[in-house]
Amino acid sequence: MTGTGQKILPGSTIGILGGGQLGRMIALKAREMGYRIAVMDPTEDSPCAQVADKNFVGPLDDVNVARQMARCSNVITYEFENVSDEMVRVLEQEAYLPQGGHVLHITRHRIREKTALESIGIPVAPWRPVYSREDLKKSVSELGLPCVLKTATGGYDGKGQYVLRQAEEIETAWETLGAGKKELVLEGWVNFDKELSVIAARNPSEEVRTFPTAENVHRENILHLSIVPARISEEADRLAQELARRIAEKLDVIGLIAVEMFWKEGTLLVNELAPRPHNSGHYTMDSCVTSQFEQHVRAVCNLPLGDTTLLTPVVMVNILGEHLQPVLEKMDLLANGIKLHLYGKEEAKEKRKMGHLNVLAQSIEEALETIDKLRIWHS
Repeated sequence: MTGTGQKILPGSTIGILGGGQLGRMIALKAREMGYRIAVMDPTEDSPCAQVADKNFVGPLDDVNVARQMARCSNVITYEFENVSDEMVRVLEQEAYLPQGGHVLHITRHRIREKTALESIGIPVAPWRPVYSREDLKKSVSELGLPCVLKTATGGYDGKGQYVLRQAEEIETAWETLGAGKKELVLEGWVNFDKELSVIAARNPSEEVRTFPTAENVHRENILHLSIVPARISEEADRLAQELARRIAEKLDVIGLIAVEMFWKEGTLLVNELAPRPHNSGHYTMDSCVTSQFEQHVRAVCNLPLGDTTLLTPVVMVNILGEHLQPVLEKMDLLANGIKLHLYGKEEAKEKRKMGHLNVLAQSIEEALETIDKLRIWHS
């Protein structure tokens, strides 16, 4: 077992729990830096496995498979939150998992996450825990309509959510999201001016760096665009950066933490946290001195963190399943500052994230105009 705080130098093997696109992009950057990669994922041909040195196939609660990966890894990280608590405990004891299980435990459960944020003085939107139909009725009356009912665990890209706009929908919302089989959270509606995110990095030596603030646009609860620099005031930018740094320090984060926020009338409210590289940080791959994926490798390996300076305005646009074929048909137009990143997924399903474009330009307006002219993402 490697000692906490020790530098993990190139030539070592990084084990990645989860083989999705985030794992793939971590692996690609790590290999550029001279590391070897082992991955554990339930599927044989995962996006990360395609670029890894060793592939361990098993569900992400299979402790025996995790032990096999750990034996050939000098350091272990994860690319998403749904890793079993038991497996994390075993890896903390028997291998080197510098991120540990503490932040993972908090961030994959919305009630724990909101409670933890409030305990360190971080503002969040009004919310109530919901354990019964009666809880839901009472909470709707307290928070008012509209409001959003969410599962406490497992929801992403709009899944596990129900927007209540009238009282008559309470019963349907309750039945839709588990009818008492799951813990739920009711969140008050925030009429925000901007959705923002900041990704912060922290290593075991307690060095912290933040990436430029992204302005995010969602469609059907799935991230559509990340716009950088965000079209916000200097004050809003300063507050967003400070908030992300404070969360990284107060929660003792190792690796990356993505902080999603609402900006409304001079106030920031934290919406969600993700303890890993994040979709809204993909813009960094082509527009910053250091990408979020290189920074993640640096952080978990306890190397000095890289310069996060933004070199050019950029807009990231997601390629979902329905966009993939139109993108491929317009490859001749993807030049002059348009950077294509595809994730190696075999099947293009509707609403499934298949890749993204980073559009670099002299201004945000020019980048947005370039995306519009491609006529792939119709408003």
